[in-house]
Amino acid sequence: MDRIVADLFGFHALQLGLSALDGLRSNRMPHRWTALTGPGPGSAAMVLDSTALPFPEQSLDLVLLPHTLELSPDPHATLREVERVLVPEGRVVICGLNPASLWGFRQQRAHVYRRLGLEKWFLPQAGEFIGYWRLRDWLRLLSFEVEGGRFGCYRPAVDSEPWLNRFAWMDKAGDRWWPIFGAVYLLVGIKRVPGLRLLEPGWKTTRARAPQAVPSASSGRISPLTKFNSPVSTERNE
Repeated sequence: MDRIVADLFGFHALQLGLSALDGLRSNRMPHRWTALTGPGPGSAAMVLDSTALPFPEQSLDLVLLPHTLELSPDPHATLREVERVLVPEGRVVICGLNPASLWGFRQQRAHVYRRLGLEKWFLPQAGEFIGYWRLRDWLRLLSFEVEGGRFGCYRPAVDSEPWLNRFAWMDKAGDRWWPIFGAVYLLVGIKRVPGLRLLEPGWKTTRARAPQAVPSASSGRISPLTKFNSPVSTERNE
């Protein structure tokens, strides 16, 4: 995330959600804000409703959504608000948890256990994972162009640090052998706005298609224009 936001330029950037993660620390825009979407870890100067952002249209150059859509009550409305406040060619950077991963498998298992009353823990505590390809389709419907994305964090979700260290080899092998099964994905979308095309006046097209010259009477041929529009010239030629 640091490498991505470091090369994004503009004037106004917003991180929406997960204030414990400083996602804009490498960005060089003069105005940067971090806002929460509800109670959670970390602290921020603003607490906003992700489905009704208090910013005018086309006012932000960058919006960062670290695991915001998973906790949003309406992720579609959140993306629509992001599209509204972004300037043309503005960027949205989204970080999410992949349901097609070991973490996603644990999340599905925890949901089953929770229904049975056997286990109450699952990650995150509220919300659902959104698939990577599903999110790409949502962005395309909002006229975003997906600039790029990548996966990471291939280790299983275990609580013990020694076991995490034992599975460290999976992070190196995952990028090469099973890249789409990373627990976390990151993608960048660009807001595209169709440009205007100036239409030329109709008289220019008509003039270009008009006949350039009329053959003279001395050539012995009668021009169609002369034959029907000038009877005097026709008698003289006869």
